[in-house]
Amino acid sequence: MASPYIERILKARVYDVAVESPLEEAARLSRRLDNQVLLKREDLQPIFSFKLRGAYNRIAHLSDAIAKRGAVCASAGNHAQGVALAANHRRIPAVIVMPQTTPQIKVQAVVDLGAEVELHGDDYDSAFDRALTLARERNLVFVHPFDDPDVIAGQGTVGVEILRQTGGHVDAIFVPIGGGGLISGIAVYVKYLYPNVRVIGVEPEDAAGMYESLRAGKRVTLDRVGIFADGVAVKRVGEETFTLCRAHVDEILLVDTDEICAAIQDVFEDTRSIVEPAGALAVAGVKKYVARENCKGKRLVAVNSGANMNFDRLRHVAERADLGAEREALLSVVIPEERGSFLRFCETLGLRSVTEFNYRYEAGQTAQIFVGLSLSQGRTERNAVVQGLRTAGYTLTDVSDNEIAKLHVRYMIGGHARGIQNELLYRFEFPERPGAMLKFLQAIGSRWNISLFHYRNHGSDYGRVLAGIQVPPAERTDFVLHLNELHYAYVEETSNPAYKMFLGA
Repeated sequence: MASPYIERILKARVYDVAVESPLEEAARLSRRLDNQVLLKREDLQPIFSFKLRGAYNRIAHLSDAIAKRGAVCASAGNHAQGVALAANHRRIPAVIVMPQTTPQIKVQAVVDLGAEVELHGDDYDSAFDRALTLARERNLVFVHPFDDPDVIAGQGTVGVEILRQTGGHVDAIFVPIGGGGLISGIAVYVKYLYPNVRVIGVEPEDAAGMYESLRAGKRVTLDRVGIFADGVAVKRVGEETFTLCRAHVDEILLVDTDEICAAIQDVFEDTRSIVEPAGALAVAGVKKYVARENCKGKRLVAVNSGANMNFDRLRHVAERADLGAEREALLSVVIPEERGSFLRFCETLGLRSVTEFNYRYEAGQTAQIFVGLSLSQGRTERNAVVQGLRTAGYTLTDVSDNEIAKLHVRYMIGGHARGIQNELLYRFEFPERPGAMLKFLQAIGSRWNISLFHYRNHGSDYGRVLAGIQVPPAERTDFVLHLNELHYAYVEETSNPAYKMFLGA
């Protein structure tokens, strides 16, 4: 089975449009993991993805007569750009069917390459069916994104380059999996020449089509797939790719959204480039593998498969990256509903860096607060913090792994406080450094009750706090004098309409 693919791969026509992407050491990540991690920078291709290799190889091998009919494909974006670029290079028409959920940056990129775009359905499978219909109706050549020998061979050139760039001196190659075209091409070539090199696939937990198929011993169709890593959101892997993966892939690792976000940050910190979620899968897999195997001194290659990231997704990635790398803990803590309880709680934490603090007054003897803490030693430190607070008498729940807490609750804490009186609302700014929030609370003091508090560390030079403080009318002059003595920048927001609509008494 291997020999025909070896010849196909070595004869693949990809370099009319593709470049031999660099293999770069991720120095920071390598030091942290105590293994040499090399990044295969397919995100530096002309369309910011490896997909142009297979797409161009398929179209380049069409006869002139067939090519003139034009090409059609279904894709969430990167294969679409590859087909559009290949068709443009060969000067033939191309029709691209994309799911309606495709990021706009990928849609626009295809349009810019001169292809006709049709948005259809909510997922790849719907777009796939539509593309087959168009192929029949308009006599177009269907270019499959992964389950085609020429496409697989084109992607296999990534494996050729890795072996040439490393001289074969590599312990494992980590490859993202959607439909399986990339890992099939890499695995069949690498295993033919270096059978001892491990080829490891990486999939999201919510789009684990190849993992489930290999486990079942046959191709399975997933009921649904998550679309965070939209480049690998495939419900059913290819027939040919499944056969090749079963024969040549050593194992498949599954990673979650937080681990993917942390991997995006890892790549950025080493390269100053931002890969898309699917493009970071391999790095997430490397980290999971090293943690599981506790290995050191290995040479590990991660294929950075693409960088077509919508800018507005970065907000979500940044929020989840610290959780995925276990650099942040989220805790729900019960404190007494009384003056000074905030301050005492923060004094218990000491100079530990607080990343978030949410609280709203409740009528009762206790209050529930939502706290984020920065960690430098991962889960070990998190467990120590939890135990320390419990020893100090606090009742708390660790919600760091709670999806609802991470995705929704942290932004919804608050509401109208019943029966609250004399509340003033202020925005404060203070220099951001470890212990800054504790110093801020100590400066505010415990004379006046804090009835609302929201703080989130955004990594900037200044921390920003929104605080509600109960100040009787007779004490307001003293309170303002006290604020002015603190030398913190502040703005009163008691009349702010957003406060009145959602948070005020």
